[in-house]
Amino acid sequence: MLGNYSSATEFYLLGFPGSEDLHHILFAIFCFFYLVTLMGNMVIITIVCVDRRLQSPMYFFLVHLSVLEILVTTIVVPVMLWGLLLPGMQTISLTGCVVQLFLYLAVGTTEFTLLGAMAVDRYVAVCNPLRYNIIMTRHTCNSVVIVSWVFGFLFQIWPVYATFQLTYCKSNVVNNFFCDRGQLFKLSCNDTIFTEFILFLMAIFVLFGSLIPTIVNYTYIISTILKIPSASGRRKAFSTCASHFTCVVIGYGSCLFLYVKPKQTQAAEYNRVASLLVSVVTPFLNPFIFTLRNDKVIQALRDGMKHCCQLFRH
Repeated sequence: MLGNYSSATEFYLLGFPGSEDLHHILFAIFCFFYLVTLMGNMVIITIVCVDRRLQSPMYFFLVHLSVLEILVTTIVVPVMLWGLLLPGMQTISLTGCVVQLFLYLAVGTTEFTLLGAMAVDRYVAVCNPLRYNIIMTRHTCNSVVIVSWVFGFLFQIWPVYATFQLTYCKSNVVNNFFCDRGQLFKLSCNDTIFTEFILFLMAIFVLFGSLIPTIVNYTYIISTILKIPSASGRRKAFSTCASHFTCVVIGYGSCLFLYVKPKQTQAAEYNRVASLLVSVVTPFLNPFIFTLRNDKVIQALRDGMKHCCQLFRH
C-alpha cells in the first residue's frame, strides 16, 4: 500500500483470516473471555480490599497482578474485537500503534517483575516463617510494587523508540490483530539485525532475570516442604504456593515462545497464537487459578456471597 522510500503514518491490522461467519464466532468467544477476565480479576481485587483475612503481602501483590492482567488484556482485546466486526482491515494511527505497543510491553515487563517478587514472598513465608512479618513489612511491599511499575515502564522506552525509528516502506499492513513488534520489523526496509539482537538480550534480561530467582526460590521451597513430617502440613504449605507456581508456568511459558528468540520476525501464525496466549488466555485463567487453588479466597468469596444474599433479602 505504500510507495518506495515512504514511511507509514498509519497501519492496517490484518487481524484473523477466514470468513465473516468465523469472525463473528471468534468475536463471541473472545468477548466472553474478555468479560470473564474483567469480572474475575475485579472480584479478586474487591474481596482482597474488603476482607480483613486477606490483608497480607501475598494478597497485596495479587491485587496488583490482577490490575496488570486487566490492563494487558484491555490494551489488546477491545481493538481486536472491533476489528472482528469490521469488514476488511482495521486502521490504526502511528501514534495509536506506538501507545499500544509501549503499554503492552511495559505492563508485561511489570508483571514479570512482580511475579519474581511474589516468588521471594512465598520463599520467606515457607522457609523463614518466624521472620515473615519482620521482612515483608507494608513499607517493603509498597517499595517492591512501586519499583516493579516504574522499572516496567522505563525499561520499555528505548525498545519502542527504536522500533518506530525504522522506516516502514515495504507495506503498512501488520499481519496480526494488534501492533506486533515482530510484524512491524517485517515492514521495515532498514537493516534490523542489530536492533533485534539488542531486543533479544533485553527480553532475556527481563524474563530470565525474574525466572532464575523464581526457580531458585522454589527449589528451596520444595526442599523445605518435603522436610515437613505430616502430610497435612506439606499439603497446607504447598497450597500457599500452588497458585503462584501455576501462574508462573503459564505466563513464562507463553512469553518465552513469543519474545526470547534472536529473530523477531517470526511467522505471522506463530506470533498470532503466542499473542493470544499472552493477552487473552493467561489473563482469563489467572482468576480461576488464584481462587480455585486458594482456600482463604474461596472462603472469602462464600462469605461475600452470603452477605450479598442477606442484603437482597432485606
